Amino acid sequence: MTLPSINSRFFSLLAITSFVAGASLLSAPSARAQQDEVQSPEAQSLEAPRPLAATVSASITLPSPSPRIFAITPERRALLNTIRFAEGTWAGGEDVGYRIMFGGGLMPSLDRHPDRVVRTARYASAAAGAYQFMPFTWDLVTRSLGVAQFGPHVQDQGALFLIRRRGALALADQGLFTPLLAAKLAPEWASFPTLAGRSYYGQPVKRFHDLRRFYEDNLSRLRGQLSADQAAANLASAKPACMPADSLRCKLEALKGLGPRASGNSI
Repeated sequence: MTLPSINSRFFSLLAITSFVAGASLLSAPSARAQQDEVQSPEAQSLEAPRPLAATVSASITLPSPSPRIFAITPERRALLNTIRFAEGTWAGGEDVGYRIMFGGGLMPSLDRHPDRVVRTARYASAAAGAYQFMPFTWDLVTRSLGVAQFGPHVQDQGALFLIRRRGALALADQGLFTPLLAAKLAPEWASFPTLAGRSYYGQPVKRFHDLRRFYEDNLSRLRGQLSADQAAANLASAKPACMPADSLRCKLEALKGLGPRASGNSI
């Protein structure tokens, strides 16, 4: 009876120990459960508030981007002038051409696009400005470039944007008015001929040879004016001649201009 008593006590102790261990395993979360709890987005949102910087940045209104500005070279200016010539707004190169509406009337202000339909015997259009922008086209320009008003400089920028949008800006920068260049711009300006020599929209169109002649003459004048302006700027920045030339001061300045060996300061 002694041995069964010892065994009974042993198995009883073992049962009690197993029960306590099992209770501990049931009450304590596993390592994986602890990891899942830490990585849970819900737990993070409750235990760790959002950083202050993130909250502040979400409430800050960023400034509008600066307007996109296209450089205007003689080649680009010649093309812009050729578009005006084709659209009937050249006006001898005067700024009044920027105020012309479809039909030939003048808009009262350059504060904004007039957005007014004008009717003639054959057509009706709300085109306005030196490049005869339609209202919906001008809305695209203002949204894309971030420009305002409707002044000459803004209209020039808008036309260059449309030229780039038609994939023709690189051709324009070559300084050649080619049939391909005209054809690329034909869907934008009805007065430009397609490769077939017709208007993209079936409207009156300028002959390619007339446009090329105007472009080449205009570009020649613009390049000549640029050279003259550069020469004048170089002359204005040149140092005036020392007078009187035979004075000691002028002679010393002349020696300095020849370098250190001429002035005896060589080492």
